[in-house]
Amino acid sequence: MNELKLSKLEEYLSGKVPYVPRDILQGMDMVMKENPSRYRISIDRYFYPSSFRVEDDIGGGMAAYRGFQSTLRPTAQGLHCAWTARRRVAHALKGLTVRDPTVKVSLVQYFREKYGKVIVYQDIPCLISRQKYRTNHVPMEFCILTEGQRYRRELLDESRQEKMKEKCLPRPPERRNTISEMMQDHDGPCGDVTRNFGFQVETNMTSVEGRIIGPPDLKLGAVDVVRVEDEKRQWNLAENSVVEGKRIDRWALIDFSFLDFPKLRAKDFISNLRNRSKSLGIVMEEPLLCHSTGMRDFSSVSRLEELLRNVVHEGNRKCWNKLQIIICVMAEKHHGYKYLKWVSETRVGVVTQCCLSNHANRGDDQFLGNLCLKINAKLGGSNVELTRRLPHFEEEDHVMFVGADVNHPLSKKSTTPSIAAVVATVNWPAVNRYAARLNGIKPKKIVVFRDGVSEGQFDMVLNEELSALKRAVFDYHYQPRITLVVAQKRHKTRLFLENLGDGSATGNVPPGTVVDTKIVHPFEFDFYLCSHYGRIGTSKAVRYCVLWDENSFSSDQLQELIYNLCFTFARSTRPVSLVPPVYYADLVAYRGRLFQEAAKEFQSHSVPASRPRTFDLSFYQLHPDLRNIMFFV
Repeated sequence: MNELKLSKLEEYLSGKVPYVPRDILQGMDMVMKENPSRYRISIDRYFYPSSFRVEDDIGGGMAAYRGFQSTLRPTAQGLHCAWTARRRVAHALKGLTVRDPTVKVSLVQYFREKYGKVIVYQDIPCLISRQKYRTNHVPMEFCILTEGQRYRRELLDESRQEKMKEKCLPRPPERRNTISEMMQDHDGPCGDVTRNFGFQVETNMTSVEGRIIGPPDLKLGAVDVVRVEDEKRQWNLAENSVVEGKRIDRWALIDFSFLDFPKLRAKDFISNLRNRSKSLGIVMEEPLLCHSTGMRDFSSVSRLEELLRNVVHEGNRKCWNKLQIIICVMAEKHHGYKYLKWVSETRVGVVTQCCLSNHANRGDDQFLGNLCLKINAKLGGSNVELTRRLPHFEEEDHVMFVGADVNHPLSKKSTTPSIAAVVATVNWPAVNRYAARLNGIKPKKIVVFRDGVSEGQFDMVLNEELSALKRAVFDYHYQPRITLVVAQKRHKTRLFLENLGDGSATGNVPPGTVVDTKIVHPFEFDFYLCSHYGRIGTSKAVRYCVLWDENSFSSDQLQELIYNLCFTFARSTRPVSLVPPVYYADLVAYRGRLFQEAAKEFQSHSVPASRPRTFDLSFYQLHPDLRNIMFFV
């Protein structure tokens, strides 16, 4: 048995040793988890109540349980244990484990003789219980659900998804009370086991001081300086136009709702979209062609490809030039969306913009405005820009911002690969256009934002990824200065206002809130920034950790730079919650996941079962016509 010396932790927290004493943290984490593991249902790293409450029921044999996850992390004031409330579905029938008696005779006879019970529902199917060497058929009414099983949220119907959404998004006062109650409960982390080890845990929330960064001035089409004043930090496009509207001369409409419901009122939609585009400073001509079909075409890769190629060919015949974009109106959300994106962006080489027919028929200004912002960004236009250059880079010739992210498969048991994505800015100083590959301009300074990294992977990012980046771009005459920042969204820290009147109407901290004391690392460069307006639920600030900095940022400069960048996201009229380079990288990685799923299904239908399926890079390569544009917005 190893002896854990807490003096190592004290030396680390005081900055005397550089390495993290992970064995100490793991041991203390086990102690903190021991008490809830005795009294609660444990699933992975989460703990849920063992008792059922009527208000947790969402119908259909499913319940949303409120639970928490433990995270032990060093901060400037000592060890920080984050216990964040979460809700999970606990019960459902399909695919769950059940306990059943072994049956070797007639079911009706067996249950009558063995248990003195008559099978009431003899006309419904039994559950099939497969064991190692045999298969049993068990009446549902005699099965007992094994506790501690999750039901996948994506399998819920629409009404239950709405119920789950409501339960998962409590407002700040409710979430704050929930966390406080969990810390005080006898089955929480501060029970007898923790006290027996001599640990003293502060059960009250930590009081910290934060500051609010003011919003930057923005530039729109007709106005050089737009001051963002309201609490939402939102700017109005009702009376303004975009900075640079990309003229749309060659486009087509595919109405996939023609044979379904709700059916698109195509003439009205085209008129409304063109008028809204005009009001935003985007010239949009009549479509070169309109093609009507049904949602059945979404179910087949080959039919979609044939359809798109025919539409592109017809468009080329009418204008002797390739279509700029195809707007696709669907009657409903459909799994064939991934086929459409894969075919259009890897095989056909034309940008598509999708929307639903019921939204298109309503034709309200906000929906049409958002649609126009996406289209303009995809075609290379500029929607909004900062009036001033970014902090710390006022006099630089060229600075490049890079975003990197990894999209992992949903299931840990999945054999599908993780998808990595990198995007980078291709314009300076506006820094609002990105491409999913680097261009030919050599910037003097590079700022890399990395997402999807836990603290245990920081060394890997520094030793492998940063080194690989330098090998890729450095030569004898060119060595730009690099700053590497990790953006962490999957943490358990929440910020609450001591006085609700200091925040927004929802009770959340206001946009631009920064905290860089007490709850941050004792000596490394990190901070929490809430850049967005929390409209629903409790806002989660992003934790930014600076792993490498050759550009000599001060805390204030980097915090303001990131907040300013959050105003440049192409499809929003308010600051977003995550710095845009990472946000875009996340969108590209998700698109790669769609490509992977579509390519996998395409291979399963096109490659004979007798032939082994191998990784084919051509399935994931963008069409050359799309490589330098923001097709992923």
